[in-house]
Amino acid sequence: MKDTYLTAKLVSPNMIRLAVFTGLPFNHPSVDLIMDGEIIKRLLPSRVSSLQSLTIADYRTPTDLELGHSYYLAIPGFGLAPLDVTEATTFEGFDEKYRYDGELGAIYSKGNTIFRVWAPLASKVNVLCRKNEDDEYAVYPMKRLPSGVYEAKIGKNLDLYRYVYEIVNNENLIRSSDPYAKASTMNGEESVVVDFSKLQVDFHRDSLPILNCPTESIIYECHVRDMTIAPNTDIVHKGTFKGLCEKGRRTQKGNPAGFDYIRSLGITHIQLLPIYDYKSVDESDPSKNYNWGYDPQQYFVPEGSYASEREDPLSRIKDLKEMVVAYHEAGIRVVMDVVYNHVYEYQSSVFEKVVPNYYFRKRANGMMANTSGCGDDLASERPMVRKMIVDACDHWIKEYGIDGFRFDLMGIIDIDTLLMIEAHAKAKDPSFLLYGEGWNMGGEVRVPLGHMGNFQHLPHFAFFNDHFREDAKKYLIGDMGAYAGFKHAYVSSSLHFIFPAKFLDATQTINYIECHDNATFFDYVDRCHPDYSMEEKLRICVLGYQTVLYSFGIPLIHMGQEIGQSKWGDENTYNKGDRFNKFSYSCLDERTWMYEEFKKTVAFRKSHRFFKVYDPRAIDNLIDISDVGCAMKVTFLNEASIAPAHSLTIYINPTMVNYDISDKVDGNVTKIRTLPSLSSFIVEE
Repeated sequence: MKDTYLTAKLVSPNMIRLAVFTGLPFNHPSVDLIMDGEIIKRLLPSRVSSLQSLTIADYRTPTDLELGHSYYLAIPGFGLAPLDVTEATTFEGFDEKYRYDGELGAIYSKGNTIFRVWAPLASKVNVLCRKNEDDEYAVYPMKRLPSGVYEAKIGKNLDLYRYVYEIVNNENLIRSSDPYAKASTMNGEESVVVDFSKLQVDFHRDSLPILNCPTESIIYECHVRDMTIAPNTDIVHKGTFKGLCEKGRRTQKGNPAGFDYIRSLGITHIQLLPIYDYKSVDESDPSKNYNWGYDPQQYFVPEGSYASEREDPLSRIKDLKEMVVAYHEAGIRVVMDVVYNHVYEYQSSVFEKVVPNYYFRKRANGMMANTSGCGDDLASERPMVRKMIVDACDHWIKEYGIDGFRFDLMGIIDIDTLLMIEAHAKAKDPSFLLYGEGWNMGGEVRVPLGHMGNFQHLPHFAFFNDHFREDAKKYLIGDMGAYAGFKHAYVSSSLHFIFPAKFLDATQTINYIECHDNATFFDYVDRCHPDYSMEEKLRICVLGYQTVLYSFGIPLIHMGQEIGQSKWGDENTYNKGDRFNKFSYSCLDERTWMYEEFKKTVAFRKSHRFFKVYDPRAIDNLIDISDVGCAMKVTFLNEASIAPAHSLTIYINPTMVNYDISDKVDGNVTKIRTLPSLSSFIVEE
């Protein structure tokens, strides 16, 4: 009917609100409630409000409406209005009634495959399957279970079959991929059934050195594409999982590249920017656009642009497993960067398609919550969102041998979800590493969130220590106003030393001065000291990574930081392409001395067990901090901890001044040494 609009919405379990916008006469009639095509009740309005051309009428139903049925209101003279039931996700008791703890997705066996999808608002769900892209879909109706799960059991071998769900929500039929898909075609257009029993590998965990404490970790952050894409190496599968584990690759001047380069650094963990399937890169042509991957599309599926054979749904799975195995064999653990705070455009996400109005947080006024500014917040505190996150984490650990999670914007995720992930992960591997960005960004929920202010509730999680980052960076470019803060951060920010403690112990601090976000440390130095020579800037960069590695806590180094790499002053290159983001192997060839010095620094940390001390009381008794001019002197007091050395002192001098320092030899002979400018200096005897 032209210029007439009808909407009917379920606003409480037994209340329907009808809105009629029309220029025609509307006399507040009774309406018929139609369920599954049959009239079940005539309803009279309990309340009517009218304005010019707009009438809103409330209709009470005799009993609460049961979800899982098709509902319409028939308005005499005006026609049918489909009933929108999306508000039911906010009704009291919804989570308890529709919670489901069983397995979801495509559950494969040779004789049959069971499909299960949680869609409590839906009135009808079919699963559509086909063997090949050009085949017609076979349609299988799904049976609704009491929990709002729809299930279909298909008695044939569906290995590598493609499938989608056909879902009717609010009388709108849509097609969707599976929120629990473990494999997919390119760009997530169709989900794929996979027999994972054929893809099992030995992850060689026995090759991994024992990790007694998180402070034994040295984390190296990189991006799959960035680390392998440069043209001046002989890496074959550039920009892919395979490329990141090719052995024997070299730069033009013979330095190790890719896997061999990372292995040569001596680090213990490689932290990979997102490797799950993300939206912003076209998997059919990854060269068309670039992205770091902080825009999740499929939480259980590896990113397809990193596959060696992008058309093959198994390639990304096999290649990622091969990569993890290679690093494990080299004694390096693999940390996965996960984004459970937002997705790429909630409106088009699989979650909103399958269960509208459930997976995302709302503000008190009903608007979408976008706390991060990166996208609408996932409601991790809701049981079925929490289940999805925990199930995804379990899948990555079990199927891909992942050894740690780095949580993007962890301060938006609720603590109970994080603790549940911890319980699952630590049960499988007690040395599993858990850390994230603990910024307190506020939030739209009244549950404790995983920010640094709640560090007491997350004793086995580490936090990116922005106090270390900011004070160390400032001190290292000669800003003495940051010196006191740096001293506090140097001893892990867990001592009541100059400032109150910010953490329980040193296992809770990720010490860093550079990561993928913000400017590189070289660019920071260049901006602060444009008058310095290139040699002086690079010496500060060396001092920077030495400071991180000589501090108490868990050190993190960003790819290229060790060779003073630049992004030409750009602080946010998430979509700027290879020119800004790729690891510069030409820079490595020019600055091999920095690379060699980095390896020595890593080796020094690994060979001295006192760097692993995490108890703040032990740290307090271990060292004494004093000043040499504007340089910092760290004297180790506990001879047992530095054995076989008898004495050890670390100096950090970010100034342009060379200081004379004196040490007593055999208690009475004084030895004069020079503490060079813009450098660290170690006296070990």
